[in-house]
Amino acid sequence: MEAKKHRSGFCALVGRPNVGKSTLMNSLIGQKIAIVSDKPQTTRNKIMCVLNTDDAQIVFLDTPGIHKPQHKLGRYMVHAAEGALKDVDVILFVVDATQKRGAGEEYILRLLREVKTPVLLAVNKIDKLAKKEELLAILEDYAKALDFAALLPLSALKDKNFSPLVDEIVRHLPEGPAYFPEDVLTDQPERTIAAESVREQVLRHTRDEVPHAVAVEIEEFKEREKGGVYIRATVLVERDSQKGIIIGAKGARLKEIGQGARLGLEKLLACPVYLDLWVKVRADWRDQEHFLRRLGYGDD
Repeated sequence: MEAKKHRSGFCALVGRPNVGKSTLMNSLIGQKIAIVSDKPQTTRNKIMCVLNTDDAQIVFLDTPGIHKPQHKLGRYMVHAAEGALKDVDVILFVVDATQKRGAGEEYILRLLREVKTPVLLAVNKIDKLAKKEELLAILEDYAKALDFAALLPLSALKDKNFSPLVDEIVRHLPEGPAYFPEDVLTDQPERTIAAESVREQVLRHTRDEVPHAVAVEIEEFKEREKGGVYIRATVLVERDSQKGIIIGAKGARLKEIGQGARLGLEKLLACPVYLDLWVKVRADWRDQEHFLRRLGYGDD
């Protein structure tokens, strides 16, 4: 019997903000790589994660949610997402089953109509639908909008088995060897993972305009003589009032943010972490191109 041929390739996850792309990718990989929160525009960069099966390697690109940008950071995020549609083998368009198809989805559909790459539709959050008829209506609606290679209802948060989705992606990948060794899960450097872990906790502990006005810069990342790593991170905000919100009464909120980030990082890095957190004001940093590049945002 002829051995099954190995396939490998790239799959871009695209969609509006807060549809569950990062949650889905983390669930597929089986490990938390991308930060998640209930705030839109959580993902700011393309994040690469690798999934290996017995006969395939899928390189996922999790992208920022496509939205109408209000500043240079927003324009970079949208550019990164739209750029991911190029040079991939398959596109996974993720939509929220609880949200009606609107202008945001229409814009993405227009982009997808211009590519020759196979597009799969993942209808996420189906666990929140009350009736099966609602799902059927959603599938019919999107099927009329684009000739999808497959329609895949799922719940990134609740499902335990993603084999149908993985098998469908693999079916569209070219034959070839793996791009990365089996022990590689992501292209994110440890400093980036640390910064994103802190930002995730800020998202969880703040609300209103604060999350979008926050960046995290890793000032120092080094191994400690006693074991583990020392990380000094600065949480950047745009106004003094935001600084006060993040620090909280007698530093209580900043302590909560630090504890949550430290626990997450210890799990990811598999070692003790000493996290030293500071908060600084940098007005209008989202519109300062040189500073955005320093934080790792910029044209590819």
